[in-house]
Amino acid sequence: MSIRYYKTHTPGTRQRSCCDFSDIEKKRPQRSLTSAFQRKKGKNNRGIITIRHRGGGHKRLYRKIDLKRSKYCSVAKVSSIEYDPNRTAYIALLNYKDGIKRYILNPNNLKKGDFVQTDFFAPISIGNTLPLKNIPLGTEIHNIELTPGRGGQLVKAAGTSAQILAKEGNFVTIRLPSGEIRIILKNCWATIGQVSNIDWQLINIGKAGRSRWLDQRPHVRGSVMNPVDHPHGGGEGRAPIGRKHPVTPWGKPTLGKKTRKMIKYSNKLIVRRRK
Repeated sequence: MSIRYYKTHTPGTRQRSCCDFSDIEKKRPQRSLTSAFQRKKGKNNRGIITIRHRGGGHKRLYRKIDLKRSKYCSVAKVSSIEYDPNRTAYIALLNYKDGIKRYILNPNNLKKGDFVQTDFFAPISIGNTLPLKNIPLGTEIHNIELTPGRGGQLVKAAGTSAQILAKEGNFVTIRLPSGEIRIILKNCWATIGQVSNIDWQLINIGKAGRSRWLDQRPHVRGSVMNPVDHPHGGGEGRAPIGRKHPVTPWGKPTLGKKTRKMIKYSNKLIVRRRK
């Protein structure tokens, strides 16, 4: 996919860009694989804001994605490549021989008419899903399980991929997109290839209204608030925050403060932390 830039007709189209949807099927989603859902607006049952900067947004249909790839030992044909408003990656509609249809995360370079397979000894080709123990070293993978049979939990965002570095005993060593290196059970499944829409991170929103379509409300810096509203607020003109370290509106450290629990069961599975 490539990036399409707008002509400067208005201030909102200056520097604005979006994905080129030339390879996307322009049709309604598969009705049996969609459902209505109410997105979180950041408010509790009394209407009080509990999470800031959320609300609004365009109405969406939820696409049910088969992250487990549960149709084992069966070959499916890619019927179409479609847009999903609920995620950054594109999705692919699969048609199985028995008539069942499923949505999956679309790997990069997977085209309409290709065939994908879920099997213990499936060929090492884009879109196929198989256990980590049967995937060669150095292969790019995505949609990785952490618990066998639970479905993919890691590496599902647009343009991301992980790499298999080593195999030893019951574990496989993997480098994640963040740079973190961790070990995962060899019986967990993963999909071959890189997630589609690799140019997504190059998009320029262009105007504030486009963020409102995406359920994002305005974010105000604490340094421009009053002291009663934020610990960074107050002062004459553009004043520094007046503290050794930045804090949240509730006084807790932020902007670089590590929030991961010091004692966690999966710490022993991490070989090298992300930077």
